[in-house]
Amino acid sequence: MEEKEIWNGSPSQWTNFGTYAMCIIFCLLIFPIFIALWRFLVVKTWKIKITNQRLIEKKGVLSKTTEELELYRVKDIRLDQPFFYRLVGLSNVILVTSDRTNPIVTIPAVTDGKNLKEKLRTAVDIRRDKKGVRETDFE
Repeated sequence: MEEKEIWNGSPSQWTNFGTYAMCIIFCLLIFPIFIALWRFLVVKTWKIKITNQRLIEKKGVLSKTTEELELYRVKDIRLDQPFFYRLVGLSNVILVTSDRTNPIVTIPAVTDGKNLKEKLRTAVDIRRDKKGVRETDFE
């Protein structure tokens, strides 16, 4: 089956609002400028791509890290809308997974998070059906 892109993006710079505000307050010092620039680059270089088979997350300014999550491993999807994010129309999509290396994956500060959550839920269901995967919890 051909892999098709569902969503592609990166977190909003609003995730750095607190850092930017503190850097403005202490703008007479030179050091905060470098902190703000670094935080900007961290978010700017953070890329997330979701296909009908997996989630691919690339992070890093100087060194790069790529993490992949097979969609059939997603157990639960949660939409989190903190007050400040709601003011600017953003939300976090949180995935609870059965992946041992990364059991909770957060897609932070995205626009139209509700739509992304629904696209993910549909893609996860389709992928699980194709792979024949069932989720069983033992308590």
